Amino acid sequence: MTTETVQTAEDHSPIDRPSIAERVADVLRARITEGHYQPGSRLSEEAIGGELKISRNTLREAFRLLTHERLLLHEPYRGVSVRVLTVHDVVDLYRVRKVIECGAVAGGLVATYKARLGRVTAAVAEGEAAETSGDWLALGTANIRFHQALVALGDSPRLDDLMRGILAELRLVFHVMDDPRRFHEPYLARNREIAGLLVAGDRTGAVSMLADYLDDAESQLVHAYSLTGSTADSAG
Repeated sequence: MTTETVQTAEDHSPIDRPSIAERVADVLRARITEGHYQPGSRLSEEAIGGELKISRNTLREAFRLLTHERLLLHEPYRGVSVRVLTVHDVVDLYRVRKVIECGAVAGGLVATYKARLGRVTAAVAEGEAAETSGDWLALGTANIRFHQALVALGDSPRLDDLMRGILAELRLVFHVMDDPRRFHEPYLARNREIAGLLVAGDRTGAVSMLADYLDDAESQLVHAYSLTGSTADSAG
């Protein structure tokens, strides 16, 4: 059976064709989550296909998967672009986040909970390093990883998969903030507090703080969208 190769920083091995489109989708989703693709930017089949050494059909299947996840938008005769989210998307994303994140923190299994706390504290440390270096894009990424780690406390692969897509969409929302430092930096301190409560075994306190945290972030983002006039539903 023939193979195609997707090379990432983590893995340079060939990937069998049955899983190649999903793996390409993983690579592109990670780039969105890390802020490398801006909302509205066009994605070049030729450039991405050449970089990842994959066929056009494989790349188009990856695009289709991410369009289904509401991360990309396909327009006839115009190609594929990164989706531009609206205030309605923000409200819905935060509605889902409150259910998933607070539920995972409150309901994680005791047997695995303590072992998984290392990811939470590591994400806080990553954010602190980004703050020290003044890398506000990296601080936003560390914040996203913090919330991924919170959901991982739930010990559910399905929740983990769902959260990856939600947080990729969230990164597209963050672009509405004109001052990333002013938006992300205060939440680093709150991440640290939540991590401290979890390490101390106070799940109830952590869930309460997390719920307030998500309410505040939603309010900030909704306000930012109101200033841009981006209130209509986006296509796709």
